[in-house]
Amino acid sequence: MIIHSFDTQTDPIMTVADFYGAQGQFADTCLVTFSHEIHSHLLRTYPCEQIARIRACNGFTPVYAMELAGKTLAFYLSGVGATAAATNVIEANWLTGAEKFIMFGSAGSLDRAATGGRYVIPTEAYRDEGISYHYAPAADFIRIPGADRLAALFHELSVPYVQGRVWTTDAFYRETRGQVARRQAEGCIAVEMELAGVQAVCDYHGFTLYDFLVTGDVLDSPAYDRTGLHGANHDLDKLHLALEIARRL
Repeated sequence: MIIHSFDTQTDPIMTVADFYGAQGQFADTCLVTFSHEIHSHLLRTYPCEQIARIRACNGFTPVYAMELAGKTLAFYLSGVGATAAATNVIEANWLTGAEKFIMFGSAGSLDRAATGGRYVIPTEAYRDEGISYHYAPAADFIRIPGADRLAALFHELSVPYVQGRVWTTDAFYRETRGQVARRQAEGCIAVEMELAGVQAVCDYHGFTLYDFLVTGDVLDSPAYDRTGLHGANHDLDKLHLALEIARRL
């Protein structure tokens, strides 16, 4: 069963070093974005250098570095979904040396009153995906340790936010009315696709994750509403905030 997948008794057969050799040491902080528009804006706007690439049989993900407030900041365009995003974090750490990750993206709202006009800082994520069960003991939720530090930074910056539980699922076409109702009853205010897996990987390897979201589509309405989805994915406010957070960490 999947809940028995966390094996701490035996060693992995393969490691990231088998594919990439010695670990790189270019940066201590890395931005993780899911928006091709934000990624392109970074490349157009800042002097950037490609320092590595994440390899896969379906192509390569370049990893770039830029200077920010006197330090080197890495960034890349992440794969979507918990398994892709979490594995990208493992490989980005190995390629760059970064141990602090700032991840930002869109989410679906499960509580319009709570999330409207505010960023969402997740405190826990419901583990409705697969990879987290290989990196953490089985449980319904995983705690997000970076939430309080991130909330303090948002407070310093006078940025409106709400903290709460979120639901991580890779199966977005199976977000049924019944599933939504159960997650709402457990206190989830948003649904997204990566956090539980990425947090489990970060906990296992000793990385620090700072994650925030913007809700776009709405699932707690009589009819599905995707009006705000494009902006939640691609508006540059998230990037500007992530860069300011990177400066202050």
